[in-house]
Amino acid sequence: MTTETQSETRVDIFLAHRPALIAYAVRLLGSRDAAEDIVQDAFVRFLPSSTRSVSKGQLLAYLYRTVRNLSLDVLRRRKVAAIGHQDDVPFWSVPADVPTPEQSALLYDDISRISQILCELPVEARVAVEMHRFGGYTLEEVAAHLGISTASAHRYVTAAMMKIATALLVNAT
Repeated sequence: MTTETQSETRVDIFLAHRPALIAYAVRLLGSRDAAEDIVQDAFVRFLPSSTRSVSKGQLLAYLYRTVRNLSLDVLRRRKVAAIGHQDDVPFWSVPADVPTPEQSALLYDDISRISQILCELPVEARVAVEMHRFGGYTLEEVAAHLGISTASAHRYVTAAMMKIATALLVNAT
């Protein structure tokens, strides 16, 4: 028997038993789409396999075993994927990071101190800081709004931030 006739025999065996192979894989996998993919993969492996002379029954057994092994591989991969997803915790079940009463009090003190420092600043400096740091405006936009140079706006913001940082550091110690 030549290699070409052996290939034809293998194709004939596959085509004759394809529906039964798919039904077998569906029973293993529970999905027709996955079963068809497995049977196709089995055929790709079955066609070029060993060229030694074997009976049609042995070829059919080899084909069924290949479908079974590929199906079991898919089931193992599904199981591993399912185990991996079980470790994922839903976002809503994770407790929120709620500050302690002490942390809340310290934060409130810091906010009060910053507010007090901002109130003590000249109006232009306070507006520059509020626009730049809280409003998200660029220094150029702040300068245009206040009718001053960009360098002056930068100076106002820098001086105010230094005052705030110094006050917070003094308060922390």
